[in-house]
Amino acid sequence: RLGVSLQACLLQIVGYRNLIAEVEKLRREPYDSENPQHEEMLLKLWKCLKPNSPLKARISKQWCEIGFQGDDPKTDFRGMGLLGLYNLVYFAEWDTEVAQQVLTDSLHPKYSQLSKAEWEKKKFDKAIGYSFAIVGINITDLAYNLLVSGALKTHFYNVAPEAPTLTHFQQTFCYLMHEFHKFWIDEDPLDIMEFNRVREKFYKRILRQLQNPEMALCPHFAASESLINM
Repeated sequence: RLGVSLQACLLQIVGYRNLIAEVEKLRREPYDSENPQHEEMLLKLWKCLKPNSPLKARISKQWCEIGFQGDDPKTDFRGMGLLGLYNLVYFAEWDTEVAQQVLTDSLHPKYSQLSKAEWEKKKFDKAIGYSFAIVGINITDLAYNLLVSGALKTHFYNVAPEAPTLTHFQQTFCYLMHEFHKFWIDEDPLDIMEFNRVREKFYKRILRQLQNPEMALCPHFAASESLINM
């Protein structure tokens, strides 16, 4: 039994190091608009989030509708490279309903359940929306830092029976996106200028949770069931 346990531990340790290397490679690879695979992934992101709104052109102000800063999203991936795109596409493809709801809420968060007339009245009092895609890239940075610092070791050792994979990392990103969205609404910030404060507070909360040796940041959706070994 000791031999089996030792082998499993070594697989997880080596697997964690390999995952860091794989994630780092994606982070360092810049988005290339001349690469058909990169472009295909970007268009998939749009189709998953806005299936009923065709993209009129590759360079378009429509990208702002899903939270990019300008008319060409490639400039927003500079900080996290392809890793940011991979995570956003995974979230939008495998947890589509939640991703679409988070996108809708991010445009007018706490009042999404109100009628249009009620929302029109409320939105002038406080606009606390955020840019979905930009926040997704920022949460990718948060997940990346948790990984390379070793803070995610407990989580992955609890959910990956052999060795954590990129899919486990992406599942963790989905969990963090979902939880950050709820945290943002609960914090009730005055405006987007409070983003860094809310993000730092959220980051500290996740770190505290990960200090529990039994902790697993279990993703909330069905696509993760085959990956969780509780």
